Amino acid sequence: MAWDDALTALQATPLSEAVAESDWIFPTFECLHVIAFTLVLAAIAVVDLRLIGLVARRRSVWELERQFVPITWAAFACAAATGSVMFLAKPVAYVHNPLFLLKLSAVALAGINMLIFQRIVAPGARGGEPPGAAKVSGFLSLAIWIGVVGLGRWIGFAIDR
Repeated sequence: MAWDDALTALQATPLSEAVAESDWIFPTFECLHVIAFTLVLAAIAVVDLRLIGLVARRRSVWELERQFVPITWAAFACAAATGSVMFLAKPVAYVHNPLFLLKLSAVALAGINMLIFQRIVAPGARGGEPPGAAKVSGFLSLAIWIGVVGLGRWIGFAIDR
């Protein structure tokens, strides 16, 4: 299969070998990845919990979005970059790991949920009490991102470094 050949070639690069064989590169990027994802989840949770109506009820969703969405994107970019470096350690093993594929699918699902929220639901959710669709979106977002974190942790047990 061409995909496996490309991943095998990637795994044979000096950069991939360095990440896989170093005593400090992978653990350092793993720590940074966990910190970045913690920030992603925390920033998203503030907005989602507001949508659900559990926190910050005196603040508008719009105000919280303006404050926390930039943090979310910066932290997500860091998580994606550090995750990419970790992927280099064993690209073939990661691509054949169902937990890894499920994690990537969950991240994509979270993105779709956010896109639907921003394009369809948000205009009616930014002032006053969010409508039911916004609450559902917030709940789904929290559930999906918690799943992403859980799957990420399980991947560590499923792939030997």
